[in-house]
Amino acid sequence: MRSTLTLLLSSILGLAAAQAAPRNVVFILADDLGWGELGCYGQEKIRTPHIDRLAKEGTRFTHHYSGAPVCAPSRCVLMTGKHLGHAEIRGNLQAKVNFPEFKEGQHPISAGLATLAETFKAAGFATGAMGKWGLGPVGSTGDPNKQGFDLFFGYNCQAVAHSFYPRYLWRNGERILINEKPVPGNAKQPEGPVKMEDWIGKTYASKPILEEALGFIEANKDHRFFLYLPFTEPHVSMHPPVKSVEEYPKEWDDKPYRGQCGYLPHPRPRAAYAAMISDLDRHVGAVVDKLRALNLLDETLIVFTSDNGTTHKGGDPQFGIGGVDAEFFNSTRGLSGFKGSVREGGLRVPMIIRYPASVKAGAVSDVPGYFADWYPTLCAAFGLTAPAGLDGENLWPAITGDSAPATRKPMVWVYPEYGGQVAVRIGNFMVLRENLKTKKPSPWQVYDIAADPAQANDLSSTRSDLITRAVEILNQQTSPNPAFPMDLPKP
Repeated sequence: MRSTLTLLLSSILGLAAAQAAPRNVVFILADDLGWGELGCYGQEKIRTPHIDRLAKEGTRFTHHYSGAPVCAPSRCVLMTGKHLGHAEIRGNLQAKVNFPEFKEGQHPISAGLATLAETFKAAGFATGAMGKWGLGPVGSTGDPNKQGFDLFFGYNCQAVAHSFYPRYLWRNGERILINEKPVPGNAKQPEGPVKMEDWIGKTYASKPILEEALGFIEANKDHRFFLYLPFTEPHVSMHPPVKSVEEYPKEWDDKPYRGQCGYLPHPRPRAAYAAMISDLDRHVGAVVDKLRALNLLDETLIVFTSDNGTTHKGGDPQFGIGGVDAEFFNSTRGLSGFKGSVREGGLRVPMIIRYPASVKAGAVSDVPGYFADWYPTLCAAFGLTAPAGLDGENLWPAITGDSAPATRKPMVWVYPEYGGQVAVRIGNFMVLRENLKTKKPSPWQVYDIAADPAQANDLSSTRSDLITRAVEILNQQTSPNPAFPMDLPKP
């Protein structure tokens, strides 16, 4: 009798778990969106109502970290569940450096590497990716169609994505012409009036990318799907539609940006940057509205985050790279560092998750996590078996509020670019070292992130134990990578 009741209870619990499992997943990735550039994270000038609503209807995380301080390696960590000590891609290396047969695209991930998309496809999900890829050219081992995606549409190459008016985008292996007269991603205009219309083409690439995403949802409304949306906003160049720019005050901009810090000139750079983030917000709103219209919204797990922190400074007293004025928008909200840095401002990113059946609405969580965690976490949420040997942890119990981990694995970043940097988060402490590939490497630094998010108080003189531990972790968890070489630092 007891065994019969036990079996019955197990069946009921199993059925309840199955009913609570999401039907679909939409993973939205912003490009260079800073920690403080959303209203729900304290932004006071840029309007982001749709993303803010996601936060009200889901849980907002305050200690979530990207996979890397820049695009390609961060996306590699996300797709593979391997942190930068084990990731195949650890920088923004162009494919042609080691594969001269390719004229565009970044260094490809290998054919044998398991990806999130492959796991979901094997489980019977339709898989789509619309936006910016950056993990290998069309025809390479890193081609998104060879890495688990049934449909890819957008920019394969990050360098091409520097323009929002390119000649073409890719639909799987086919080039789709969108602008007979493309607009370059870089130019300078030292003199004369800077005009928006001089840098605007016929088709703004984000429009067909969003249309493809909405079409994918429509086409798979009766089928489970995994949809990855790595949108390009707000990565420079800044040349959003004029209508979007005009939503923001003319008084914001007292002088034009002339391209002196790279990318394109703009007469109203502050308004243009805000417009790009508001356009990103509208993309999110359109996706949510489509899911709602098809009665799929509450059955779909939605994740929103960014691939790294906001754009860094560029040598101009006012403007950063591409004309971004991060100080004007308080883009890091006091965090130290920007894109390209393993400091908090380069790695800590917004993260919101919505799924009413399991994720509390209006909640804020300080549970730490990073991109390596998404592979095991999404597998757990959908009842899939994750591959062995992943670096990340399953955050689903913490996300759903079932239990918060007392401790977690250290989080690891081994980043050979921007002078060479490493960082390890151990509990609430971040241990880091910079300029490792220069003649004068910086000393070790230790910060209590919970008490000192601005990283103003270096504890290295009193916490040598943490430095020793970080060196041990780095040596244990860093594999050789000839394409992205860097010697590990010593204590």
